[in-house]
Amino acid sequence: MSDIRTMVDVAAPSRDTPIPSTAPLHAKFQKRLQSRGNEFLLDVAIDATPGFTILFGASGAGKTTLLDCLAGITTPDSGRISLADRLLFDFSCAVNVTTAQRRVGYVFQSLALFPHMTVEANVAYGLAHLSPAERTRRTTSLLEAFRISHLARRKARGISGGESQRVALARTLVTDPDFLLLDEPLAALDAPTKASIIDDLREWNRTHNIPILYVTHSRDEAFALGERLIVLDAGRVVAHGTPHEVLSAPLVETVAQLAGFENIFDSVVEAVRPERGTMTCRIAGDAGGVVLETPLVRGGVGSMLRIGIRAGDILLATSPPTGLSARNVIPGRIQSLEQRDVIVSARVRCRIEMEVHLTLAARDSLELTPGKEVWLVIKTHSCHLMQR
Repeated sequence: MSDIRTMVDVAAPSRDTPIPSTAPLHAKFQKRLQSRGNEFLLDVAIDATPGFTILFGASGAGKTTLLDCLAGITTPDSGRISLADRLLFDFSCAVNVTTAQRRVGYVFQSLALFPHMTVEANVAYGLAHLSPAERTRRTTSLLEAFRISHLARRKARGISGGESQRVALARTLVTDPDFLLLDEPLAALDAPTKASIIDDLREWNRTHNIPILYVTHSRDEAFALGERLIVLDAGRVVAHGTPHEVLSAPLVETVAQLAGFENIFDSVVEAVRPERGTMTCRIAGDAGGVVLETPLVRGGVGSMLRIGIRAGDILLATSPPTGLSARNVIPGRIQSLEQRDVIVSARVRCRIEMEVHLTLAARDSLELTPGKEVWLVIKTHSCHLMQR
């Protein structure tokens, strides 16, 4: 499979019919897979307009299989894939354009550079069908666009991770693809390097304006790059919209977990107060559980809902707070403290267990230790309600 993927990454056949740079990519198909006796069904319908479309989802959600079907590496069992008016796959008509003829650029997480070749030779690899002058023009242009001209004579085995990512992108884009697939290409890079490459990729697409499907697990990348975001879960699209729409107000638990809601609980609506714009919900737990005031959503008394609360949205106090606008003040006791780089994760038992994130300075100034009595302070609008 690695040899096939290398060729996908760099193939650049001549273009018979020019595709307008504003062409949208449409796909609706199914693919059934078997793995160790388990069956997985990818059943998706997506539209990717020119610009960045983020594919978001947990491992095993079907993101890479989706890209492989779009690229022609994997053949769907049914459905249709088209780019503008150009049909790439249609099961009903027995149409299945080869990977090379789809004019797709595909960058894999593994990159698959040729280590024994120079950077310049890697970038030019897919341009053998062009004249020497055109090969040089395109290669030079991409080396400059991704700021790797100074590496042209270096062997690929001798460059850094960030430089390798730039070479892999340049090698794919030099073929002038009609759409681009990126499978976590920046996952192993530090934040500054990642941000710099993202800026260069965004600048490249300002002039080319093609659909780019970008797989990532990073919320920061989703917000930095994504004009649109599609969330996959168990082979199906469960949410789509702008990153802000999808991740700031998730409608289902799968999306809430990906969006960073560390505390998610079952609850039942005990009271509805339309005049105040709030509801009262009870989370089951010890000694009757915890009652929270939440924003008003559709659902009457007795409705079962899920409540999501980000760990960073909860405040801690070491004495009973007064005079607050926050409506939820809950007594508890610290069970554990775990430092994660510059953040401290506190597990607090308050008839249920909640995770709270705070700074090192807050931990030290409050003299927090396991067993210490605390009060959790949660604003009403920090309680995000979802359907079960």
